[in-house]
Amino acid sequence: MTRGGLIRGGAFTAACVAFPFVFPQAWLVNIGVLTLMYAALAVAWNLFSGFTGYITLGQAAFFGIGAYATGIAFEHFGIGSGYNPFYALPIVGACVAFASLPIAWIALRTRAMTFAIVTLTLLFIVQQLAFNLHSLTHGSSGLMLPTPTSFGIDAFDRPFYFAMLGLTLLALLICWGILRAKLGLMLLAVREDEEKARGLGIRVTGAKLTAWWLHVFVTAMVGGVWAYYLTFIYPESSVDPLVMIGAVLMTFLGGRGTLWGPVVGALVLVPAQQTMLIHLGGSQLYLVAYSAVFAIVLLLLPRGIIPSLRDWIVRSRERQRTRQRIEEAAA
Repeated sequence: MTRGGLIRGGAFTAACVAFPFVFPQAWLVNIGVLTLMYAALAVAWNLFSGFTGYITLGQAAFFGIGAYATGIAFEHFGIGSGYNPFYALPIVGACVAFASLPIAWIALRTRAMTFAIVTLTLLFIVQQLAFNLHSLTHGSSGLMLPTPTSFGIDAFDRPFYFAMLGLTLLALLICWGILRAKLGLMLLAVREDEEKARGLGIRVTGAKLTAWWLHVFVTAMVGGVWAYYLTFIYPESSVDPLVMIGAVLMTFLGGRGTLWGPVVGALVLVPAQQTMLIHLGGSQLYLVAYSAVFAIVLLLLPRGIIPSLRDWIVRSRERQRTRQRIEEAAA
């Protein structure tokens, strides 16, 4: 824990807390909800794939399971409305994460592209289950969730905004804790050379399953908040590959394997996408402009924003030290 880290964390939290009060317009708060949702998903994806090197393409499956679990809890268990569903989110996230462990134990027996394909297959399996388990999901008709009328019309988006902010901060705290703990060293050793890590006595499978559990835990809770926010979910929207693709792109844009990289990627891409959608959506040109923004940033900063800026700062300091040495030698 450094003074700079505390300043960055405090500044980010303070800015996010103040945002819906400084800009209370509903459409701006809605963009804030989307931005924080993708930031939480990107941090969760980075928590597993960024630290272990295993590229998972099935995150949207657990996002959708979390959404449907929340909807089923409304319909069959009567968890109430208002703020009560937010209190049930940790239970939803933990149950989905524990249920995913047997799947992860099998999938993690593969590596590289095989693992990515297995997790991608899982996404489409969950989507088909959402279509066909009519007694639970109502199939293509969709699942209706109660509208939280107690939030009011003027500030309807604000509780969901703060719920997404809480999940984003939780994901960041988990990543920060892992990077400072023994688990972080174990995961980074797996990413660099899994066989050598296993030979050194590192419990590779346990470390990978722990990271998997944590990333599913956060992802499922984000899906639950999103379902409650929309008040209506169906298979195409709740198990959407584009959600996963967006989180992956933001992680690579900000810097995979870093703490703040996924958040920075979300802060850049989501507002840019939504702004272009508002101004260019009718002609579909916003997709071209959105892709151009991403391509330009990657061309200029191929390793991601955070690592590239870090390298630039190191090179600048080194040039400054070299210049000082030359001036001292000349004097």
